[in-house]
Amino acid sequence: MEKGNSRCIYDAVSSNAAILFFVGAVTIVIIRVLYVMYRSSNPPRPKSPRPLSTLIVLGSGGHTAEMMNLLSVLQEDRFKPRFYIAAATDNMSLQKARVFEDSLVQKAATEVVGTAQFMQIYRSREVGQSYVTSVATTLIAIGHGLWLMIKIRPEVILCNGPGTCIPICAIAFIFKVLGVKWSSIFYVESIARVKRLSLSGLLLYKLHMADQLFVQWPQLKSQYPRAHYVGRLM
Repeated sequence: MEKGNSRCIYDAVSSNAAILFFVGAVTIVIIRVLYVMYRSSNPPRPKSPRPLSTLIVLGSGGHTAEMMNLLSVLQEDRFKPRFYIAAATDNMSLQKARVFEDSLVQKAATEVVGTAQFMQIYRSREVGQSYVTSVATTLIAIGHGLWLMIKIRPEVILCNGPGTCIPICAIAFIFKVLGVKWSSIFYVESIARVKRLSLSGLLLYKLHMADQLFVQWPQLKSQYPRAHYVGRLM
C-alpha cells in the first residue's frame, strides 16, 4: 500500500509540475509577444546613422513600379546592403531592380561594384491555384523564406502589398519573439487601395506584425487609426 501511495503521489507531483511548466512557458511566450507588439508600435530611434541591411520584397506590375518610386527617394547609403526578393515566377521585377541598382552605380560615377543581391522565393499561391494545393505550396514558401531570412538577417524589411511578403514578415515576427533577430518591418499600402487595406496589409495590421504601416489615402487612416497617412507617393 505504501508503495502504491508513493507512486500515486509521485505521479500527481509530476503531473502538476508538467502543468506548471506548460503554463509558465505559455505565459512567457504571451508576455514576449505583447512586448514585441508594443516595441514594434513604438520603435526606438537609431543611435547612429550607420547603414542598415535592407530586404526589399517586390510584387509584380504596379507593386514593383511603386516600390521603385519609393526606393528612388530613399537614402541609398543609409539602407545597404540591399537584398531584393521576388516570386520565383516574376523575373521582370528583379530585372527592374537590377536596372535601378545599375543606375545608382552610374550616378555615383565610381568603379565600386554595387552591393545589392537579387533572390527569388516560391509563391504561396499562384493566380488561379486551388486552395487545397496552396497548403503545400505555402509550407514550401515558408521553408524557403526561413532559409532566406537566416541567410540575410536583415535589419529592415520593406514591402508594399504582394502576398510574397507574408511568409517573410511572419518569420521576421517569430524571430523577434524568439530573440533571434530584430527586423523592423515597414509596409506601404498600394495607392490602388482607397477604402480598405489589401489582404496583406490587413494581416500585418491586425496581427501587429508591421512596425510601421503607411497608407496613401486619408480614408484608410480614419478606418485604420494605427496606420500612418503619407499622401500619394507616385
